[in-house]
Amino acid sequence: MGRIFISAAHGGLENGSTDPGTVAGGTTEAREMILTRDLIATELRSRNFEVLTVPDNLSAAETILWINARGRRDDIALEIGMDGSPNPSLRGTSVYHIANNDQRKAHAELLLLALLRRVPQLPSRGARPDTATGLGNLPFCRRVVPPSLLLEIGFLTNPDDRLLLQNRRRDFAIGISDGLAAWSRAVAGTSPSPSPSPAYSSIDININGGIYDEQGIIVSGNAYIPIDLVDRLNVDLSSAPGVTRISYRNIVYVKAVDLREFNISVSWDSASRTVILRSSGTVCPGLVDRIMGRGSTSEVQLMMFLKTNNENALTQFPELPKLYREEASIEGVNYDIAFSQMCLETGFLQFGGTLRPSQNNFGGLGSAITQEETASFPSARIGVRAHIQHLKAYASTEPLVQELVDPRFRFVRRGIAPLVTQLSGRWSADAQYGEKVVAIVRRLYESAGLL
Repeated sequence: MGRIFISAAHGGLENGSTDPGTVAGGTTEAREMILTRDLIATELRSRNFEVLTVPDNLSAAETILWINARGRRDDIALEIGMDGSPNPSLRGTSVYHIANNDQRKAHAELLLLALLRRVPQLPSRGARPDTATGLGNLPFCRRVVPPSLLLEIGFLTNPDDRLLLQNRRRDFAIGISDGLAAWSRAVAGTSPSPSPSPAYSSIDININGGIYDEQGIIVSGNAYIPIDLVDRLNVDLSSAPGVTRISYRNIVYVKAVDLREFNISVSWDSASRTVILRSSGTVCPGLVDRIMGRGSTSEVQLMMFLKTNNENALTQFPELPKLYREEASIEGVNYDIAFSQMCLETGFLQFGGTLRPSQNNFGGLGSAITQEETASFPSARIGVRAHIQHLKAYASTEPLVQELVDPRFRFVRRGIAPLVTQLSGRWSADAQYGEKVVAIVRRLYESAGLL
């Protein structure tokens, strides 16, 4: 049986200071996860499992290096955390796994089921691919060498989730331990017998509808493709040291899912054991994050994407996709980007925090009146128009086509941020704000079949 690595999210040093994670209800994510992690470790050790707990003073990047330096065959790794949201009504547990990995998804479901069996009062948000997260990937799921998962136990910002954990921490620990024990046995049962050199099974590669001449391989449930194919896809990995590479039988292979960051759609067909790659024929790879330009999706595709993420999204704002396409096109702004930013700012129209639906403020625009934290607009169309105008202020020096309605347009240095990533630290203090918007754009294009 392999060993079990457990990491408590946050608590380590990030940029020279201790990272508490989410803070709510008089406690911190780091404190709650360390207490829970210690109970899990004690429970598993009582069952004769070998458990390695990651030191609490390590950063997120150091945590991954620490595990990888010690990981070996049959080991598994779990990080536990709690989510946070400006909307205190959001609650429930999720287990995140690396995208397009059926084996890891099954492991995530195993862990989730074990926890819910012990704590049935905890709502389930499901086993979810890491592409559904804010940045579109989770380093703990992608960079850790042993099979790894990230468990969000609940929302620290939700009083029910927080109190449930604090009052029934041992039940949480036993449920998670049950899941880890089952997962560990599953990994040990599927591992090949030790040999001097590993033998990986081969898979087919479908690229833009055709089968590629060379095959890929499966490593720990993940599809890898030959580096030569990456070059044929016109993907330059020279500035991407984080992309996972391995050498097997004198050929360099790249983890296929990492190519999503280069606007390559990656999916998996279990029946035929084929990794499916699609390079965009509709969306220009270099323009996914350029604010000024034309959108690529239809109104129906925007509607379906919104409903997939919030089934009640269009109840109050049924014409919002149409409004974004119309208003953005008039000003020459890419409506796919504007719409995706709206999804981020409003939580796919779930709102929460300082924004209310009645404000018709879909871009999180501040007010020019200092007493008010966020602006309000008389209609959904005017709210969308203000959002588009503020984007144009950052991305272009061209004059507005329509009458000015953005209350803070005059405060922006025109043309300072033509790329979405350059909105980080400007539109929001979040240093990864732009990357989060781009991650939603990619999810939108994948759902529409454009990536």
